[in-house]
Amino acid sequence: MVRKAFRFHCSTGTMHRDSGTRTFDTYMSGAPMPVSHRTPGPPAGPSRRTVLGASTAATATAATALWTASSATAWAAPPAASAAHTDAAGKADPYEETVRAAAMVWRRLPTGWQEGPFLANGYLGAQLYAGRTANTLKLMLSHTQVQDRRGQWRGGIGYSRLPIGYFTLTLAGDITSVDWTLDLYDAELRGTVTTTRGSVAFTALVQNDSGALLVSTRPSAGEEDSAWTFQWLPAATTRTSGKPPEYTPNPDPEIGSGSVRYVQQPLLAGGGWTTAWREQRVGTGRLLAAHLAYRSPGDVTEATRDARRQVERTLSADLDDLLARHRGWWHRYYRRSFLSVPDKRLQSFYLAQLYKLAASTRSGGPTISEWGPWFPEVGNNWTAVWWNLNVQIGMAPVHGSNHPELDSVTSTFARFEKNLPISVPAVYRDGESYALGHPSDWQLRAGDTYDVGAPGSDHISDNFGNLTWAMHNVWQAYRHSMDRTILRDVLFPILAKAINFYAHFLHEGPDGKLHLLETRSPEYANAADCTYDLSLIRWGARTLLETARLLQTDHPRAPLWQDIATRLTPYAEDPAAGVMIGKDVPLADSHRHHSHLLWLYPLRERSWDRAGDRGVMRRSMDHWVSMRDLWHGYSYATASSMYSVMDEPEKALDHLTLFTDLKVVADCAMTVNTMYREGRNFALESPLSAAQSMLDMAVQGHDGVVKVFPSVSARWPDTSIASLRAPGAFLIDADRSGGMTRWVRVHSEAGAPLTLQHGIAGDIAVRDERGHALPWKEVAAGRISVRLPRGASAVVTPRDGQAGEGPRDVPSPGAWTRWGLPA
Repeated sequence: MVRKAFRFHCSTGTMHRDSGTRTFDTYMSGAPMPVSHRTPGPPAGPSRRTVLGASTAATATAATALWTASSATAWAAPPAASAAHTDAAGKADPYEETVRAAAMVWRRLPTGWQEGPFLANGYLGAQLYAGRTANTLKLMLSHTQVQDRRGQWRGGIGYSRLPIGYFTLTLAGDITSVDWTLDLYDAELRGTVTTTRGSVAFTALVQNDSGALLVSTRPSAGEEDSAWTFQWLPAATTRTSGKPPEYTPNPDPEIGSGSVRYVQQPLLAGGGWTTAWREQRVGTGRLLAAHLAYRSPGDVTEATRDARRQVERTLSADLDDLLARHRGWWHRYYRRSFLSVPDKRLQSFYLAQLYKLAASTRSGGPTISEWGPWFPEVGNNWTAVWWNLNVQIGMAPVHGSNHPELDSVTSTFARFEKNLPISVPAVYRDGESYALGHPSDWQLRAGDTYDVGAPGSDHISDNFGNLTWAMHNVWQAYRHSMDRTILRDVLFPILAKAINFYAHFLHEGPDGKLHLLETRSPEYANAADCTYDLSLIRWGARTLLETARLLQTDHPRAPLWQDIATRLTPYAEDPAAGVMIGKDVPLADSHRHHSHLLWLYPLRERSWDRAGDRGVMRRSMDHWVSMRDLWHGYSYATASSMYSVMDEPEKALDHLTLFTDLKVVADCAMTVNTMYREGRNFALESPLSAAQSMLDMAVQGHDGVVKVFPSVSARWPDTSIASLRAPGAFLIDADRSGGMTRWVRVHSEAGAPLTLQHGIAGDIAVRDERGHALPWKEVAAGRISVRLPRGASAVVTPRDGQAGEGPRDVPSPGAWTRWGLPA
């Protein structure tokens, strides 16, 4: 059911294929693949953009020739050159062109998760890197749903993500070189491994809708016997913090043989999972197919039957159809929006984050944990879902990039609201109060015996704001879609109970204001009237009032929300340093978390458009930025977004590039494959939040105003966007050339009021898609209001100008280095 709903969101066309069925045997026989089944690839030969350098173009051409000439399994070859990549005038498809150009490459052997390529479909994940010996490769398997179920302990232990195991490819010779490409457009890893005895060409993917891991290998002479074996890992948490002395690992698995081999892993709490695989061989070529099935609660033998049956089904399927469905989904995915900037390394980084998001999560599936669908082999402490910042910032880009089909935050709260009372202390568990502890599992369970505590008590945690902040993500889902069912079914009932929990701890002070008992500003200090919590309470109360108005409903606690919105105490301020952590608690040293600045971003309580707000915004920001020695990756990404909403495009770009240029700060850095490490720990949210930083440069929507190119650096004279989604359910296309905005197109999906800051200098014309003039009114310099009914579009150009036909891959000022491990 989940998969069907997801297809409803993202499908944009139908697939066509021949009626004939071509199984693995047909492919291994070397029979040619029908042209109608080939997904067109980039034109053969050098790239049209000389900026990539002659060496890059030559490498791409040589790789294509190698694959076309040597591939023994035709299905795995990269798409052949085809006129389908160009229109009648020979113009390249910018969507495919930019994503193909963002491919990661490896010319050196990666040594672990910090360097290796990665595949996933939102559930099953795989990472490829060097094995334990010089003649092996390791393919690490993991799955977003595989976890323990011992709720007597806190979530990071009791509901811990668990390791599964890995496949090892054993070669006859020692590895001497690699030539790999992770093609983001097809979501496939292709390459060759050269050894002292020969070479092996391979292609790997995690098939999008079936979840099958498929790896094709075609060895040369000398490597004919290369084959895969599987090694299970102990089903025990890798977390050490808070690990109880009575903790015991889950039992060892049962190993099964036969035509489909399997490892059946039971859990002490019942249920478990099974990894099943079969390596099918025809001639010297091999195809590995693997599936994982998780059943908990349930009978693990049911998982075994399911996993083995899925393997057999995959190997007997029409592989043309599997490949067409897989590539078709990803191709449609990338066509939902477009962003091109002159810095091609950053452009490729952004596209890698879109790939990573779709690989990590889907609406209706688990939302992102710290590791997404991947598992660092040695593990670390971050074994679950972190809600005190990580999910909220990591999932932010799904809205602006126009990918509601990935919004697992909203669907998670819709499905598992029933588990939110568990995080509330028993004395406040009145049926009208919700909280969310972290770490939790993907079903919002933080442990049956764990609660967030209570403000002003001897049990204070930094978990009080988790749920309200997560509801801001849900609010963004509504604002970007204007779908009132999100308000009615998810946000309103949950946010009302989140604010009701906070209301227990508000009290009237001598000044007549409402004050909050002592809480904890995440990762910094305890404080009464803590800014972090106050900002979320204020946003929550105001949002509930607005939601009740939109839904045209009365609520018995509406007077309480109005009282909070009116009388909640202001934030403690320092005349020079701006907003403080809380009452009598200044920000005295470096702080990686922007918890005390949530009101500035993303809640946007204060606006740079209001002159009276600028002073406190500037002082608070300057003070936080002045102490960066303990900042982490997401600190720089958030600072970039903050500068963007404060009309500081150069500072916004500076902070973004410092992070994405792999600078090491406080032993934290982004890695060559666009993952992120804190010390040796694996985390996912920082690079994803940097994608949001780029979206904030291109389009913003706040206080009813949609801004186009509001924070694009002068270093980016050309920028092109298409179908970026703004609050109000507007889809924005625009082009910037030579430092000037040339045209803007706004499509309204919901008929919401539109105020547009278009950024076009001089006199303008506003027309519909047919070129007919539309009525508009200038409401401020560079801002217009236009009435757009649902389904209508407005095109804004200079008075005598014309809009472009579509997006373009803008030129770059010079060569750039691909992600991965290039030569």
